Amino acid sequence: MSSLDDSRTYPIGELSRMVNLTQRTIRYYEEIGLLHSVRRIENGKRVYTDDDVRRLKFINRLKMLGLSLAEMVDLEKIYRQQRNNREIIPKLIEILNERAVQIDDRIQQLNALKKEIREYQVRLRGKLPQET
Repeated sequence: MSSLDDSRTYPIGELSRMVNLTQRTIRYYEEIGLLHSVRRIENGKRVYTDDDVRRLKFINRLKMLGLSLAEMVDLEKIYRQQRNNREIIPKLIEILNERAVQIDDRIQQLNALKKEIREYQVRLRGKLPQET
């Protein structure tokens, strides 16, 4: 990990714009342990590094893939204990597989709902008075 002196640092406002997250969300991620390498300068202000930028982009990607914050915190705890991806990658693959199965189930439910809607529309149209 690079030290504060040899990497660019960003105030929270700039970081927020870079990763498209609110400052409040970034602070919350720090609070729950998803962003744990945050440094503070003399006056107590947080400063963030390129590592933090990459981490937040990765968190955004995991969110988009359907992982919950709790699942991300669990993965982070594993990473902090192991300090490598050997344990993380299989766990992440397992979680993503569960998401894919859930999506397949949801697609089936939505297709069934769509069919019901179409059938109901046909019944409703049959109840309309016939125009002559």
